[in-house]
Amino acid sequence: MNISKLSWQNLISKPLNTTLSLLLMTFGAGIISLLFLLNNQIEQQLQANLRGVDMVVGSKGSPLQLILSSIYHIDNPTGNIPYREAIKIDNNSLVDLAVPLSFGDSYNGFRIVGTTHHYPELYEMSLNKGRLWSQSLEVVLGSSVAQIHKLKIGDTFYGTHGLIEGGHVHDEYAYEVVGVFNPSYTILDQLILTNTQSVWRVHNHEVIDQGEEYHNGQHHNNDHKHDTEESTVTMLGPSSSVPEDAMITSLLVKFKSPIGLIQLPRKINETTNMQAAVPALEISRLTNLLGFGVQTINTIAFIIIIVSGLSIFISLYNSLKKRRYELSLMRVHGATKWQLVHLVLQEGIILSLIGTIFGLLISRITLLMIPLFAEQKYTFVSFQFYLLNEELWLLPVALLIGVAASLIPIILSYNINIPKTLSNE
Repeated sequence: MNISKLSWQNLISKPLNTTLSLLLMTFGAGIISLLFLLNNQIEQQLQANLRGVDMVVGSKGSPLQLILSSIYHIDNPTGNIPYREAIKIDNNSLVDLAVPLSFGDSYNGFRIVGTTHHYPELYEMSLNKGRLWSQSLEVVLGSSVAQIHKLKIGDTFYGTHGLIEGGHVHDEYAYEVVGVFNPSYTILDQLILTNTQSVWRVHNHEVIDQGEEYHNGQHHNNDHKHDTEESTVTMLGPSSSVPEDAMITSLLVKFKSPIGLIQLPRKINETTNMQAAVPALEISRLTNLLGFGVQTINTIAFIIIIVSGLSIFISLYNSLKKRRYELSLMRVHGATKWQLVHLVLQEGIILSLIGTIFGLLISRITLLMIPLFAEQKYTFVSFQFYLLNEELWLLPVALLIGVAASLIPIILSYNINIPKTLSNE
């Protein structure tokens, strides 16, 4: 007697009950799996975009907002800071690298960022086509920008004031595409990079384009930071090329040693009108906030799984009541009590395991479809079709739910009274 075949046939013979039980189990397991996958992607993206940045300096305001706007480019900046003040930070002996960022314009929703060549170097970017910018109004595109807008080397476009579409178009200044980066699976895939002088020029600062080899940070010398003039050359170029009232949005800083992380942020926050935020601390707070929400949804999903277990129990129990005569006949034809137990147990386990497997598959399909509905193209750091460590408990839990849902039907099938059942039919 093939017990497994009988289990399948019994489930197929009750399509409505079987489908309902599978849907509930699939829904609960799918939600939990999707949350694990999203949480894993968020953590990978957070780490991939930090790239060793120890401190971010910007205008006073929310430190988390400063981190989100300067590193992840998903919030509005807190304001601007004087470039001259940024020079002093770059000149500090504790600082290994200082990367200025200037933004406020965009192109069809993608930010135009004025910076130095050290910014793409920080993210280990490589060029797919063309070269890096060498003068003002030359730009290099992130891979997503180039792909979505079909831009290529030599194309020109105009920036829009603000970080969303619909702002004033700076149609007197055309940017020229001189390079396109390879995909990096970081935020730089969605940025348009140029030099800082381009941002100043578009916003009506008079900038003298001299010493372009300095403008782009090619002569960064970490061992010789003694005075403001030398630091000016280090960051952008000769001091004569920088307007007196020049502003930047923020400054990404890497320290030579942990001592800098201990001393400099506190000094900046206490003695200047600027704000120093430590990415590691702010991201830890953000993760804790996200973790609470994820835990809440996980709890709801787990309740759904329990409800699906009850649905499996009800399905098996009702089925067993209707099949008592059938099971009695099986006993008469030689089936043992334990074979009937295995029959009912397999039905419960099959429903719970198949529902969980469907949930795992659907969660991954859903994650792959998210970029299709996102406003900007999303690239995964590393998409995983195999199970995450956090998901490994789902299958054992599904197995336990299947067994638990089958317990009462198992007891009923084991204690079935053959003569009484047959005589009543």
